[in-house]
Amino acid sequence: MTVQQLYPRLVVADADAAIDFYATAFGAELVERYTDGSGNVVHALLRAGSAVWAVKDGDAVDPPPQGPGAVILALYVDDPDAVAAAVLAGGGSVIFEVSDHPYGERGGRLADPFGHAWMISARTGGLSPAEIQQRTAEAYP
Repeated sequence: MTVQQLYPRLVVADADAAIDFYATAFGAELVERYTDGSGNVVHALLRAGSAVWAVKDGDAVDPPPQGPGAVILALYVDDPDAVAAAVLAGGGSVIFEVSDHPYGERGGRLADPFGHAWMISARTGGLSPAEIQQRTAEAYP
């Protein structure tokens, strides 16, 4: 068996609104979009840089809008402050403010308007895995 691709598929109440939000907040481009006979989005693939994810309309229970669900989507960007501002401008909310972290990253956690948690980060230091482990253990005893 060979794994060919893995990407998250986000179930949302309004896939077209989510597509617009992700295009504005993350610079995502719509790669493909398919609907059922009544016009509901059954699959829309998005790409921003090398990140790929999908959205679909659905009746499934979305994650709570203010708290992390079972999954946190990690997105590395050039400017986490600018991306966080775009998320907030588009109706998202802050879970954890963007700040500098001792393990060599600047980032924060935000919820998009559809209830999904995103960790928006940039690597700020060229730390080794051992240095990251040491700093993490010291920061979070």
